[in-house]
Amino acid sequence: MTAPLRDLPTAPPAAALLPRDETPPAPLRLSELLTRIASDPSRDRIRLADLLAEMKARAFGALLLVIAFPNILPAPPGVSGLLGVPLLFLAVQMMLGQDPWLPRFIADRAVSRDSFAAMVARANPWLQRAERLLRARLRPLAATPVQRVLGALVLLLALALALPIPFANMAPAVAICVIALGILERDGLSILIGAGLGVLVLGYVTVLGIALAKSAAFVLMNAF
Repeated sequence: MTAPLRDLPTAPPAAALLPRDETPPAPLRLSELLTRIASDPSRDRIRLADLLAEMKARAFGALLLVIAFPNILPAPPGVSGLLGVPLLFLAVQMMLGQDPWLPRFIADRAVSRDSFAAMVARANPWLQRAERLLRARLRPLAATPVQRVLGALVLLLALALALPIPFANMAPAVAICVIALGILERDGLSILIGAGLGVLVLGYVTVLGIALAKSAAFVLMNAF
C-alpha cells in the first residue's frame, strides 16, 4: 500500500538550501562606487563610456548626477557646454523611455584619473550627506511615466546649462543634481523639490537671457 500523499517527504524550500550566513552583499552606494573607480590603478584616464558601463544598472539618476555635478564646481569656461551635450542625450532618452547610452564621440571623452579623483573627493562629502538624508518615499513620483516628464524638464535645464549665459550655469546643474538624487534613491520628495527648483531656474535663465539680449541690442544700435 502506498503512503498517503500528505505523508510523503517534501523537498526543503530553495532558501533553506543556502547557508544562513550567505546573504547577498548590499549594492555599493554611489559615493562608494565613485571612490572605487577613482582609486583603480589600472585606469589612467576615466572615460564617460567607463562611467556608463559601471553605472548603467543605476539608470539615469547616477549618470545625470555624475555629469551635472562638475558644473557646480569652479571650472574653466566652456566646461558647461561640453558637459551639457551628454546631458541632452540622456534627457531625450529619459523622455523616450530608452536605456541610457552615449554616442561614441561623446562616450570617449575622458579626464585623467587624478582629476577625476579630485572631483570625487570634493563631491563625496556632499553626496554621502545626501545619501543619509534621502530615502524611498512618494514612490509614484519616481515611477517610469513620471521620469519621462522629468526628461523634458532635464532637457530644458541641459539646454540652459549649455547656453553661453554668464552666471547661469550653476543653477540648472543644481536642479538636475537634486532631481538625479531623487531618481537614484527613489525619493519622490527630492524629485518634487528638484522639479520646482528647475522651473524657477528656467524662469531665471529666461529673464537673464532676455535682459542680456536687450543689452546687446542696445549696445549695437548705439555703436553704429
